[in-house]
Amino acid sequence: MQTLYLIRGLPGSGKSTLAKSMNAKHIEADMFFEKDGEYRFHPELLPRAHQWCQKMTEQYLNDGFDVVVANTFVQYWEMLPYKRLAKRYKVRLVIRVCNKNFGNIHNVPESTITKMRRNWEK
Repeated sequence: MQTLYLIRGLPGSGKSTLAKSMNAKHIEADMFFEKDGEYRFHPELLPRAHQWCQKMTEQYLNDGFDVVVANTFVQYWEMLPYKRLAKRYKVRLVIRVCNKNFGNIHNVPESTITKMRRNWEK
């Protein structure tokens, strides 16, 4: 059965590593900020990055692929658009949580990670 996987966790928790190991189209908002092999984060573009992520997810689901989305998904509402896509396309939805600490590759400030940890919804 076609599957949409959502991988959630704080920066550096292993989301991307897990996603890359899966046999599915891998998408994450961070990919929006990669240009010519370089990561350039612009916080003002974050809403657009998430829209892009949702659009790509829908495109891949429509094309019949399994999809894995690896984003922080700190709060429940952040997963809702993907849950709606799973329902619309009648695909299985699997949510995985990563909670390791490998150090984050995008230099997210510790203060930001602390705030995310405080706002984490189970």
